[in-house]
Amino acid sequence: MTYISRDLEKKIISFLNSEEIIAISGARQVGKTTMIEHLLSNIKNKNITKITFDNINIKNLFVNNTEEFIEKYIKNTDVLFIDEIHYVKDSGKILKYIYDKYKKKTKIIITSSSSLDLSIQSLKYLVGRVIIFELFSFSFYEFLLAKDKKLAEMYKKANNSKDMYNLFKPYLNEYFLYGGYPKVVLEKNRDNKERILKNIVYTFALRDVISLTNLSDDFKLNNLLISLSLQIGNIINYQDLSNRSNLNYLNVKNILNIFNKTHICKQIKPFYKNKITELTKKKKIYFYDLGLRNAVIDKFLVKDVDAGFIAENFVFCELIRNEIVPKYWRTDDGAEVDFVIEKGYDLYSIEVKNDLKRDNISKSYISFIKKYSPKKGFIVTDYLKSKKKYVNTEIDFISFINIFEIIKNIK
Repeated sequence: MTYISRDLEKKIISFLNSEEIIAISGARQVGKTTMIEHLLSNIKNKNITKITFDNINIKNLFVNNTEEFIEKYIKNTDVLFIDEIHYVKDSGKILKYIYDKYKKKTKIIITSSSSLDLSIQSLKYLVGRVIIFELFSFSFYEFLLAKDKKLAEMYKKANNSKDMYNLFKPYLNEYFLYGGYPKVVLEKNRDNKERILKNIVYTFALRDVISLTNLSDDFKLNNLLISLSLQIGNIINYQDLSNRSNLNYLNVKNILNIFNKTHICKQIKPFYKNKITELTKKKKIYFYDLGLRNAVIDKFLVKDVDAGFIAENFVFCELIRNEIVPKYWRTDDGAEVDFVIEKGYDLYSIEVKNDLKRDNISKSYISFIKKYSPKKGFIVTDYLKSKKKYVNTEIDFISFINIFEIIKNIK
């Protein structure tokens, strides 16, 4: 099978010669193991050992006889790759011991399917000893690499012509429906794509959440996930979610946090100058992968009723994959901007309009510009090529295939 290069690889490669443990967090089936094995295959003249804690014997050796584990897997190894580290509770304590003793000798790389494991079980022991990277399902660029490398390079050049947009539109539609899980992207049969996605939801994603919450009633958990899937891009009402899922209010809040840590969906905060206020206000919800979201509600057909929210979630995905964490802005009287990004003292505002025909600026967007004077604004739509200036803010109207323009401006 052809290997699809991941954007994250270059960042990881730059730390291969450092002493710190490299930790890769990401949802199941996004390609963590495949990516690390590919990186390791290009390392020459090194003694490399690969193990997985999915193997109960290796896991038990690590936990119950650490010295024998060291003798077998550390002493004669230049690079040790431990897959599925989350299978060992409190793995960080043992890793700290090994790292402090052999950091000059052995480079350790670990993967986990939950950032919750890394943050709670490992980080409290590994402060200053670990560098954590997050791997997501394919970005749209990586998706295109899997389809046609020439198209992928054309996409990166950000040509904003109508002909170019029409060329990419079928691929964009497919990505909106099926997302970027590698196995799904590489599968050609649509029925099989849907089957794989449902399997990821119910065999992997929900299983991890159940194990982390000790929740025995997966029916309630599934109801909560369906409710979230039907309100992407909307402000979360915890009480409403509690009523729909029959889970108590505190359980809902706890599970939403775990959905984030297991890379299912993420809450984003509202933008306020007062950061204390941000912490107390209601959040919005988006999914890390559109295919996963569509599998939850068993609907792989984008209709007018949710096309705008799907498009908005797509922009969210592209921002997150480029380490840009957005917020949203909304006033008490309903004025709203989809995404606000803070970069130092600069603000960037992004509005997503799925079917905008003219380069009109909404009253909400104008309200935000008047109040905060963002450095630059973007209005992302199906296809519209235009620039405008309002007060001191330049606003670019761009299509969905030109998200790189936003990334380049912000970074």
